[in-house]
Amino acid sequence: MKALIVIDYTVDFVVGKLPCGDPGIEIEPRIAELTTDFVRAGDYVVMAVDMHDEGDIYHPEQKLFPPHNIRGTEGRALYGKLDEVYTQHEERIYWMDKTRYSAFCGTDLELQLRARGITELHLIGVCTDICVLHTAVDAYNKGFSITVHADAVASFNPLGHDWALGHFQNTLGARLMCGGEEYKV
Repeated sequence: MKALIVIDYTVDFVVGKLPCGDPGIEIEPRIAELTTDFVRAGDYVVMAVDMHDEGDIYHPEQKLFPPHNIRGTEGRALYGKLDEVYTQHEERIYWMDKTRYSAFCGTDLELQLRARGITELHLIGVCTDICVLHTAVDAYNKGFSITVHADAVASFNPLGHDWALGHFQNTLGARLMCGGEEYKV
């Protein structure tokens, strides 16, 4: 069994308070396509969405990044076509708030996956070298098989993006896919 984890593809991370910018915008069609394909195939789809509280001085990210993905703001909305896909298939997609880089940290993600017998995770979203990376590391440490869709991840840091793709493949043993084909870095 497999699942698609869509990580942080929100307004704030694409064009808002902490944006990937053009690289994030460019993956929009592929993000929407993959999400639709997984939903239609009956696979488990998770929206792992970063959430912060305004003025939370205890959150470690507040010293590293400007406020972003604040609870109740437009910045937390799914970006572009992904929002449409979610709206059309909301009853078949699991929305999960997360407060750390990894979608596993402080959430019930592992419990949801294990309950469904899922062993294979497909990761898409932003940022390649932050939240996608930390989710992949935790997935590896928990024994999941990992596929990262290189044409559906992006970062505001091109060097970090390229490094993370190599790390997924060479250190975590992840399969990289691009356009539905195996991809090697």
